[in-house]
Parts: sequence; structure tokens; C-alpha cells
Amino acid sequence: MRQLLYITLLFLVSCTVQKPVYMFTSFNEPASDGLRFLYSYDGYKWTDVGRTFVKPTVGSKVMRDPSIAKGADGEYHLVWTSGWKNDKGFGHAYSKDLVNWSAPEFIPVMENDSDVVNVWAPEIYFDDEKNQYVIVWASTIPFKFPKGEEDERNNHRLYYTVTKDFKAFTPSKLYLDPGFSVIDAVIVKRAAKDYVLVLKDNTRPNRNIKVAFGNDPLGPWNNVSAPFTGKFTEGPSVAKVGREWLIYFDSYEKKTYDAVKTTDFIHFDSTAVSVPHGHKHGTIFMATKKELKGLLGGK
Repeated sequence: MRQLLYITLLFLVSCTVQKPVYMFTSFNEPASDGLRFLYSYDGYKWTDVGRTFVKPTVGSKVMRDPSIAKGADGEYHLVWTSGWKNDKGFGHAYSKDLVNWSAPEFIPVMENDSDVVNVWAPEIYFDDEKNQYVIVWASTIPFKFPKGEEDERNNHRLYYTVTKDFKAFTPSKLYLDPGFSVIDAVIVKRAAKDYVLVLKDNTRPNRNIKVAFGNDPLGPWNNVSAPFTGKFTEGPSVAKVGREWLIYFDSYEKKTYDAVKTTDFIHFDSTAVSVPHGHKHGTIFMATKKELKGLLGGK
């Protein structure tokens, strides 16, 4: 009798423990409507929430490449590209429930360099070991680095800043110079002192996605791989699904959103995914079903 009661109790507890939901920040062109979300229960098939949040009102007043991270205090922080060129910073807002957001603010991370052309695709990563946020983006400073076939105003390198409270930021520093134009970097933690950086080689004629390896989210990054996607791919996003990692990316010449799967970031296999038409570069993260219900308007 006691055993039956114990089994029943375990069943009831398991029913009340809700599995987290995969969420994908998103935007649609022309990037003036604001933040969108996709959601998925399995990491493969995605559905659009169907409404927008955080109207872009800073910088050049667009929202591209929205990236999100949740801190130890449970608060979400969002950063995004606020303009194609001339913006020397990025947008930022925060929320406790993904629905109600602070007023957008502009973080001028490259204002001290008059030659900076742009600040693209800021990617935010919460370092749970040091309790701080690392934000990495791509900028071009003409004639600062050797280049491929691209124009001097399109020869990117990665830069970063660190903050604990979004009030004080460390001075912006060079994050990665792999010897080629690089954008769209995503930090992935596999284990303590075991990190992967997923990045886009933006040189002509490559324009494809690679990985590098390090033992700290601030680098250094080593052993940059050969590309594992075709040409004209960008905007990688990474999700852990079971034992596998899915790397999503925008195949912008084909106008499709595709993915590969890997267990070791060395061997990659294509995999079938379903992503709503019009979805663009964002971050995949985990949320609760309660948070998703709020995003869906209580439905």
C-alpha cells in the first residue's frame, strides 16, 4: 500500500513539473516592428507567437539580431542591432516576464573611435561562473586589419564588453581577430572550461559558418574550423536538444532557415527543421510554459 501511494505521489509530482519551452528571438524585415518570438516544444518545429514587443526607439530605430540572456536574478536582458551603419552602440531593454519591458536604451560601446563604421549583431551571454554578462559584436574600423576581397568598410572584427548591472561597462576591447572578416558570434558552454564559439566568416567569397574552441567565454579562441555550411549563410543560433546541439542559420541566398546537428562540434549533419517564413537572426533560450502563456496573451 505504501509503495502504491509512493508511486502515485511521484506521478502527481511529475505531472506538475513542467518541461521548459524552447524560445527563439526573432525579427522580420524591414526590422521596424520590434521584437518577435518563436516557440517550440521539441527544438525542431517552431511557431510564431504572433505579436511584437519592445518597439525600437533608439539609434537608427530598427531592431535586428535580437539576442537575449537570463541572469541569476531571473531577469532577461535583450540587446540588438539598432542600425546598419553609423550607430556606435546597440539597443538594450530588460524584462522579468518577457512581456513587459523597460524603455529601450542605447549603449554606446564604440563611441570613442571616430572611424567605427557600425556595431552589428550584439550577442549577449550570461557567465554563470563569474555572474556577469559578456556582450560580443562585430565592428569595422577601415584600414585597421588586413582584408580579403571585401571593401574596407566591410572588414569586421569582433569586440566585447562586460557588465554586471548594465550601468557600468568595461572598456570595449578586441575579442577575436581570426585573420579574416568575422561577424555573428555565439558563445556556447559545454562544460566548465569547455566553450565553443560559433561564428560567420564574412570574407568574400566564403560567407559561411565555422567554430572555434576555448576554455573561457572571453577566449582566447583556437583551432578555427573549416566551414560546415555552404556559402551565403549567417546568423547562427544554438540549441541543446537531448545529447545533440542544433545550429540554426539563415541561408539568405536560398531564402530558407536551415540547421545542422552535432554532438562534438567537429562532425555536422544536416537535419530537417520547420521555421516560420520571414524569421531572421535571433537567440534560442529556454523559458517556462507560464512565460509562454503570457507571451501568447494568456491563451
